[in-house]
Amino acid sequence: MNPILTDRKGSVSEIGESALIARIKAALGEATPPTPRGMGDDCAVVEPRANLITCDSVVHMKHFDDEADPELVGAKLLKRNLSDIAAMGGVPCDAVVALFAPPLLSAEWVERFAKGLAKCALDYSVAIVGGDVAECPTLAASLTLTGRARRPLTRGTANAGDILCVTGPLGGSIRGHHLTFTPRLEQGLFLSMNGAITACMDLSDGLAKDAPALAGESLAAVLDIADIPPSQEALELTEGDPEKLAQSVLCDGEDYELLFAVRAEGIDAFEDDWIARFGAPFFRIGRLAARGDGPGLIDSATGKAPANAHGYEHLR
Repeated sequence: MNPILTDRKGSVSEIGESALIARIKAALGEATPPTPRGMGDDCAVVEPRANLITCDSVVHMKHFDDEADPELVGAKLLKRNLSDIAAMGGVPCDAVVALFAPPLLSAEWVERFAKGLAKCALDYSVAIVGGDVAECPTLAASLTLTGRARRPLTRGTANAGDILCVTGPLGGSIRGHHLTFTPRLEQGLFLSMNGAITACMDLSDGLAKDAPALAGESLAAVLDIADIPPSQEALELTEGDPEKLAQSVLCDGEDYELLFAVRAEGIDAFEDDWIARFGAPFFRIGRLAARGDGPGLIDSATGKAPANAHGYEHLR
């Protein structure tokens, strides 16, 4: 659905900010609690239970296009944040959302967007407790989510020799996965409860960019590229061409799987526990090694940085 109309009829400028907020609140329904915890005051009064906070956005023609259902866009906005909470081994709590609206933005689109956000919020026990609406030349929305974690997982805390793993297949997200993915909250919580896990992050910008970020400045991510599991969409897009497939799993981004490091001496026992809990394995894709003066990402087959390996970076 194209969110931008060609005239004022049915647009947000026709109904105005107050009516738009009322429609958003109605569309959110049970996902937003009564004030003072929910919408309706200068601030939301939330319980003192959160030790995590994250913020992510969706931008028209950057994170979604006119072919995307508004409901899926609303859900994606929250799920991008949920994936960050999952990467820290956390449980989500409360959220505030900001909508940046062009004057000819379709009010119907906003309502459907809010309903998709609400369904996702209810599915993951997140309360939408407030937000903001502002006029802007470009359609975008931003959501800030709080969470809590007993043992927050972080990047850059692993050691040389730790094994690199991912929770699922990578690549080809443009085929629809970027809108329909499932945040790995259960897996992240499970990881946080095991002392063999030394670092974790979610894969949003592409493995080629995110793996060095997990490793930190002193370590290199040495990847067994042939062992990286490709998604069915990646296989179809590349027609199985090995070079194109490697590029897809390394660079496509918006996978929203978890990348984590496990102590080598504990990985077999951890894998048994993982399979007992989830009924399917994770995937070992490499290891961490001392970096020295070399690159932060290494193809184990060549001992060199993979050719043309890059992730997504804003403003480049």
